[in-house]
Amino acid sequence: MSQDFRHIVRIAGKDLDGTRKIVPAISEIKGVGEAFANAIVASLKLDPKARLGQLGDKQLQQIEYSLKDISTLGLPHWMLNRRKDSDSGNNLHRLGSDLDLTIKSDIDREKNLLSWKGIRHSLGLKVRGQRTRTTGRKGRTVGVKKSAVQAAAAAAASGGGEKK
Repeated sequence: MSQDFRHIVRIAGKDLDGTRKIVPAISEIKGVGEAFANAIVASLKLDPKARLGQLGDKQLQQIEYSLKDISTLGLPHWMLNRRKDSDSGNNLHRLGSDLDLTIKSDIDREKNLLSWKGIRHSLGLKVRGQRTRTTGRKGRTVGVKKSAVQAAAAAAASGGGEKK
């Protein structure tokens, strides 16, 4: 471990808090969750109790390299977020803006195919079979508008007016 402590560590194009422990800090990167971060720390044989700012340059480079090339870690394919990628057919793991672009291209492909999921995406509705009768409502509220006379009568009927 190095003597100097870094409060901000840059890994995979994201500034991470050096005061946090390694696993929660690495899981701040888009595309890396708690389980995936635990697997990286275990495969690199790092101390999970250590703070990210305490790691030396060599250890940070190991983390950076392993995030760029996941196949070097020997993780099972079910931990990756792009199994059997539709473009290449390989098992991949996307991070950060690459993940956003991949998801957007997947949605656009579904829209172009005019699949059911693509139609639901284009209409702005729920895609995965959730109920839509009571949830997922967007936009303005639609309802009955009361006139001024009806509103005054309703207020009087509810006890707003005095009895004589």
